[in-house]
Amino acid sequence: MSEKTVAVSGIAEPVATRAAVSAKTWRALRRLRTRSAALARRLARTVRRDDGMSTAEYAVGTVAAVGFGAVLYKVVSSDAVFDGLSAIITKALNATF
Repeated sequence: MSEKTVAVSGIAEPVATRAAVSAKTWRALRRLRTRSAALARRLARTVRRDDGMSTAEYAVGTVAAVGFGAVLYKVVSSDAVFDGLSAIITKALNATF
C-alpha cells in the first residue's frame, strides 16, 4: 500500500491515495472531506458573524461616557472645586519669578 504524507499543523499524517483504497472507501473519504470543509466554512461564518455587536458596544460606551461626563460636570461645577481651582489659578498668575 503506497501512502503519501501531508503536513497539517506541523504534523505529518498519511493521506490515502486512490490506488491504495477501494472505491467505496474513497467515496467515504471524499464525503468526509467535503463535510468537514463545509463544517469549517459554516463555523468560520458563525464566528465572524457579529453584525449587531459593534452597535451595542458603541451604545454602551456612549451611555457610560455621558454618565461619566455628567458626574464630572457636577463635581467640577461645585463651589468647593470652583474655589479651589480659582485659588490655584490666582496663585499661579500672581507668582513672582
